[in-house]
Amino acid sequence: MGIQKPTWLEALYTEKFFAPCSIHESAKKNEKNICCLDCCTSICPHCVMAHRFHRLIQIRRYVYHDVVRLEDLEKLIDCSNVQAYTINSAKVIFIKKRPQNRQFKGSGNYCTSCDRSLQEPFIHCSLGCKVDFVLNHYNDISPFLRRCTTLQLGPDFFIPHDMADYDTANETAQSTIVDNDEPWGSSLTSGSSSGSENMMLMSTTNNFPCVRKKRSGLYVCGRITINSYNKNISDEDMATSMSRRKGIPHRSPLC
Repeated sequence: MGIQKPTWLEALYTEKFFAPCSIHESAKKNEKNICCLDCCTSICPHCVMAHRFHRLIQIRRYVYHDVVRLEDLEKLIDCSNVQAYTINSAKVIFIKKRPQNRQFKGSGNYCTSCDRSLQEPFIHCSLGCKVDFVLNHYNDISPFLRRCTTLQLGPDFFIPHDMADYDTANETAQSTIVDNDEPWGSSLTSGSSSGSENMMLMSTTNNFPCVRKKRSGLYVCGRITINSYNKNISDEDMATSMSRRKGIPHRSPLC
């Protein structure tokens, strides 16, 4: 007895895609257009974080049928002799059969399972047609399967706003350093403790630290030179010099 269809392949064929996600009913862009090959289920973009370490493949729509990018599918199974179509400069393959009724058989190639007219040299119109053909003739699909341990979504995949804000918040938290927790906080101030509030020490360049001070809801950024650091300029003086405004401009007298 040969090896039957793997579970992820069965999920691609039986799962219902582009239906609203029951977990994120109130969220926007909640169509289930992703298949988790490890969980063998369809998920929406908001579910990606819970499956981020799994093998994920994006499902697309073409003429009201589910398709998968040929580049992604070839990492999982041999897709030779399956006719591909081009969508947005990317080749895709239909997942399920697309039977076509025809009265006479002319010249050219036809699908081995559903008799759909094909271009040469293809003999399968979809992934499902090839899988059925292999099982009927060889009774074993394992020679056509490929080992794939990691499979991530493409760079053009849509990321919901809540996920983007989550990632941005993590990056900001990692890149921002509060000077109260670092030795710089005590070395930059001299005798003034109130001026160290709302001070943040950002990344340094050429050994010149950049200090950002929050004043009236806005951030004012200025650089500390070696001379000013050695002179122990207070925080209030530095903030005053950074926030100093120009005077009212005056026109030159008419001659």
